[in-house]
Parts: sequence; structure tokens; C-alpha cells
Amino acid sequence: MRTVPTTPDVLLRDARLVDGDGPVDVLLRDGRVAAVGPRLDADAPQVRLEGRWLMPGLWDAHVHLTQWALARCRLDVSGATSAAHAVSLVAAAPPPPAGTALVGFGFRDGLWPDVPTSALLDAAVGDLPVVLVSGDLHCAWVSTAGLRFLGVGEHPTGLLRESEWLPLQGAVDHVPDDVADALVDDACAAAAARGVVGVVDLELADNVHVWRRRVAARPARLRVRAGVWEDFLDRVVREDLHTGDTIAGLVSQGPLKVITDGSLNTRTAYCHDPYPGLTGPLARGVLSVPPSRLAPLMAHATRHGLRCAIHAIGDAANALALDAFASSGAAGSVEHAQLVSWEDVERFAALGVVASVQPEHAMDDRDVADRYWDGRTDRAFAFGSLHRAGVRLALGSDAPVAPLDPWVAADAAVTRSRDGRAAWHPEQALDRRVALESSVDGHGLTVNPGAPADLVVLDADPLTAPLRAMSVAGTLVAGGWTHRAF
Repeated sequence: MRTVPTTPDVLLRDARLVDGDGPVDVLLRDGRVAAVGPRLDADAPQVRLEGRWLMPGLWDAHVHLTQWALARCRLDVSGATSAAHAVSLVAAAPPPPAGTALVGFGFRDGLWPDVPTSALLDAAVGDLPVVLVSGDLHCAWVSTAGLRFLGVGEHPTGLLRESEWLPLQGAVDHVPDDVADALVDDACAAAAARGVVGVVDLELADNVHVWRRRVAARPARLRVRAGVWEDFLDRVVREDLHTGDTIAGLVSQGPLKVITDGSLNTRTAYCHDPYPGLTGPLARGVLSVPPSRLAPLMAHATRHGLRCAIHAIGDAANALALDAFASSGAAGSVEHAQLVSWEDVERFAALGVVASVQPEHAMDDRDVADRYWDGRTDRAFAFGSLHRAGVRLALGSDAPVAPLDPWVAADAAVTRSRDGRAAWHPEQALDRRVALESSVDGHGLTVNPGAPADLVVLDADPLTAPLRAMSVAGTLVAGGWTHRAF
């Protein structure tokens, strides 16, 4: 059984700290940083960093860890440029085991020239159950046999959006516990290799039960803050678990998670203005949880010691989420905050609500935003404006929507660019230091005595080297190596 050591002393020799004057030694003891200084004298095993950079380890503030682990081994259709292209990828894929569906992940149809339908899939794969999950997780494109597999029966298009799809996710996500847990462990190892020491896991599951089971089988490689959904809130309240309380090992109780609207790519993010070309009651998107239900739920969670993490993407959804924070007295974050009215930027700051954002989404969605939020993108993914207003930012990935790699997120926040394209709304870029400080669990980039020994060793200066391709030499959690490549 693998363990993460927390008691043996370790002396890191010749480390370079961000903002440091020269090489220093760092003593780790009982899972924390015990001392920092030149030429420390300690009776402890020594690891020579040989001038490598040392900084606090990275966090991903928004992950669906089981879905990310599953998506890593599913058919990748994220590169499809049309429905026909996606169908060709499906047709070329090896068939799944008998009795299961062929599950793909990552399609984004917002800019496709053709319409995804069951008929298109049926023509290519016949009676094979196919379920393609969108890159934003808010819809699925399903073959006729796939509809039967999901227990849906007939559907006019085979494109299941929001409330049609979200309750069915478990049908394709469910695999035997030991298989899921092994895949999650492998995904955590990959995250550790990118310098990740912790994640906020917002998987739609009974996360207290799931993580207790996992830790009983094998200690976690990362610190995990396990979110709770309304369906499982009674357990957390009954056990009197507050946000920050230990659940098992490195796993602690996270916030209450609530989804209040949809997403941009599915054209269901709840906005003040209608989407171009749409009319009717859903033209402005979908409001999944009305204020009359949201604020009392948040107040209930607050009374029981829980922070709140409220999914809001459209500007109307963000306004209502902030209203609920104000009326309930809750503390916590708005997850995504992709389109925000200028007056609400100031309200984020006044209420002390964290903007938990995923910068790589701006790179994925820039063209979709230009089409469907035309005339409003100056306040889309407005990281710079939020920071200048004094809002605390927490960077993440929303994996599997974007890769679980904080260097990717930081690069997107700093450059507002990818694949050689011109920067998109560069006025909303973050300073590199701000982006990195928003990716660690604290308020700085240096290593201080008393802090948890959750650290990353880098082969280059994080303030100057290319972020997206950052070379990670080692990662420590609670003073134990979870990744070492030197």
C-alpha cells in the first residue's frame, strides 16, 4: 500500500525561492515547513535541488475528478469541426464491450455548420449505443440505440440538453468502484506530475462516502476538498461536517455546490439578453435554481458551517447568485463567472465572494462567445476587471472541460491566447504573479516556515519561463514525494 509520509524530516538543499536573494535550504518536518535559511544544520535525509526553483504547490479550484479520470480514456471528439466530422470519428473507433455504450467526450457544436442528430449517428453505426458528452458537460448527443441504453426511449433529435441530460450522466459514468478508483488514482498521479498538490472535487456524487472508500483502499496522492450537493447534504449535516473538517487522510469537507444555470456552448447560460436567433422562454438560457430556492438552501448550508460554491455563467445568473450571497449571509465562491455585468464586478468585491474561474475556457470559447455574446465580450471572462476591483480569484480547470493542469490555466489567464492566435481581450489578462498566486492555496509564492509542506520543484523560474510547458521536477504533499523526476 502506498503512503504519503508525513513524519520523516527532509532537508531540501540549495533551493531557489521566488523573490529570494539566493539559494537556501528548507527543512520539512511533520508535514510542514519547519525552517528556511542558508546552510541549515539538521539531522535529516538530504535532497539536493541544485538551484531548482521551489514554490508552494498548485491547486485546481474546480474539478470533477471521476469524470476527468473517465474522460482520459474515452473517445476524444473535441477536435470535431462538424457533426459529420464527429460521426467519422465515432465510425472509426473500436466497438465497446458487449452490453455497454461507446462513450465519447468533448464535442462543441456551437460553431458547427450542421446539426447533430440521432439519425446521423445511426447511419454510421447502426444499432450501436453511442453517447457523446459535450465538452461543457451540459448536453449529450445520443444515437437511437444510445437513447434506449439510457432508458430515454424516443427523442426528436437525440441532443439532450440540461435537465434532459444531467440526471442521466450517471448511466455512462458508472463503472465498478475499484475501476473508477484506480482511474482516479492514475489521474491524480498525472496531476502530481504537473505540480498539483490539491483539488476541490465537485463530482456529482456522495463524495464523503466515495472518498472514505478510496482512502481506506489507498491514501490520496493529493489534498482533496470534497464538495457536497443538495441530494447528499443531509449526511454532511447529520455528521456535523463543516467546510475544512477532515473526512479521511488528506481529504476534507468542501463547499456546498449548486448549479443555477447552463453553459455557453449549450446556449443555456442564463443571460440578461437573448441569444442571437433564439426566441421563446429559453431564449435567455436556463435558470435551473430560482432565487426563492437558492437563498434558503445557502442559508441552511451556512448555518451548518459550509461554504457555498454556486455555478453561474450568464450575467443574469451571476446577478442572482450575488443576490443570494447577500441575502443568505453565505461565504464562498461563484463558479465560472463567465459573463458579468460591470455593476456586479463591484458587488463581488463588496460581498467578498471569490471568483472561481477557469481561464482555459476563454481560449476554448472565444469564438463561441463572439457569436453568441456579441457586443458583450468586453465583460466575458473578465479576470482583469475582477482583480482590479479587489476580487479574490481562484483558478481551476473544471476538468474534464479543460485539462487538470494549473500551468495551462495560468498561461491562458496571462496571455489570453493559444495556438499562436492574437490575444483575445488582452485588457482582461492577469499579471503572471497574480495568476500564480491565484493558483496556490495562500497569498504568496514564497515558502514560509509553518506552512504545509505542499511544494513544487521547478526547472525554471515561474515568473519568467513559459507557463504552459513548465517543467516540473518534483512535487511534495505533506512533506512526501508524490512526483520526482530528478
